[in-house]
Amino acid sequence: MTPFSSSARKREILAHSEKFAATRSEWRRKASFFHREDETYLRFLIPKHARVLEIGCGTGDTLAALEPAFGLGVDFSPSLIEEARKRHPDLTFKVGDAEDPKAIAEISGKFDYILVLDTIGSLEDIQKFFEQLHPLCTRETRIVIGYFSHLWRPVLKLAEKTGRRMPLPEQNVLAPADVAALAELADFDFVKSERRVLMPVSLFGLGKIINRFISVLPGFRFFALRHYSVCRSVPAANEDLKSVSVVIPARNERGNIEPAIQRIPAFCDDMEIIFIEGHSKDGTFEEMERVKAAYPDKDIKTMVQPGKGKADAVFTAYDVARGDVLMILDADLTMPPEQLPKFWEAIKTGRGEFINGSRLVYPLEDDAMRFLNLIANKIFSYLFSWLLNQRYTDTLCGTKVMRRSDYYRLRDGKAYFGDFDPFGDFDLIFGASKLNLKTIDLPIRYAARSYGETQISRFRHGVMLLKMVVFAFFKIKAI
Repeated sequence: MTPFSSSARKREILAHSEKFAATRSEWRRKASFFHREDETYLRFLIPKHARVLEIGCGTGDTLAALEPAFGLGVDFSPSLIEEARKRHPDLTFKVGDAEDPKAIAEISGKFDYILVLDTIGSLEDIQKFFEQLHPLCTRETRIVIGYFSHLWRPVLKLAEKTGRRMPLPEQNVLAPADVAALAELADFDFVKSERRVLMPVSLFGLGKIINRFISVLPGFRFFALRHYSVCRSVPAANEDLKSVSVVIPARNERGNIEPAIQRIPAFCDDMEIIFIEGHSKDGTFEEMERVKAAYPDKDIKTMVQPGKGKADAVFTAYDVARGDVLMILDADLTMPPEQLPKFWEAIKTGRGEFINGSRLVYPLEDDAMRFLNLIANKIFSYLFSWLLNQRYTDTLCGTKVMRRSDYYRLRDGKAYFGDFDPFGDFDLIFGASKLNLKTIDLPIRYAARSYGETQISRFRHGVMLLKMVVFAFFKIKAI
């Protein structure tokens, strides 16, 4: 088989693949610790039972390790594909050149994930390669690219000479920033990246400890062997969103109920407003009922939450909401309702999939946030930005916006992070990260409340947040 491009380099790579096809499994066994570490993180990024396409699949071992509902592997080496079919008869494999438009066009259907593992190092035109992938993508599809750090090139070459690593033709030199830039040139939106694996060998069990707890730390991670990038298709990002549900959880907020209705702009033709009350003592629910009757031209629903805490209120309302987009508006109105149209535009235009309000960009009104709360919020923002590999300037702003369809996916996987977040903010943030949603921090003007008292206990909830950081580290970083 001759690849569509007859360049000398491509012929060399094909000849190399054919030569080592029969012994590829043996070489992989020699580096079994590294491949297990690699697959562990890939299984975090790509959950079981997804539709997965791997381009440059080799003998199909990594694709099989992901346990896809449907797995398709493509490689331009007939010998490797023959070996893959023998090893993994439950998966589908095709011979095809990743850079051949005809070969890519012959792939039918859409995929949840498209995995490009090291193959990017052999491509002649990476931008063109990315451009060909759009027809295989839906709005939810994520491209996962895994590659090695060029800082490790001398070590890897030494490993080849000593027989610890399979010899390879000269590879492209790409940092995560290069992958992101090439993807963006091809109209793919960069979502996040991660660096892992400081120790590619077991070293009597010490390698796993170093990789779990040291390689992910700031400073150390720069020297990691492996880097992973996640992207999404921009053309596929735009969906026709026509309706919105604004969920307003309220406890002892009687004085803010009618102002909320009066101040929410008509930014969407089909808007549902759900008040959900949390066992108040000041007549909040009765006020909700009065306001509902007083504004019959608006689609207002009232509920009483079955349990306790904001998380219980929000998710109870989300489960019955009908809007394409779900928004949270805290009943204290410290996030001015007049700013909700910004969130609608950010998600409707496809610029983001999880829109997180940030109170810490613009100056705060006097008495809007206590000093210790401000310091704690900034610290937690840095911690969670590092944990999630996405920028968060404020994790505790009550206003968060996402598609209802993404919420259902998040809800289905919610057990991964447990159920001890009374606010719901971190359930949503962690869930959005696990789904690889494109996150946008949207600055808001934070106002002082005009009625009622804050429901936040600085020290009790601060300790709870520290526990969440530790818990998230073990569920996101130390895996």
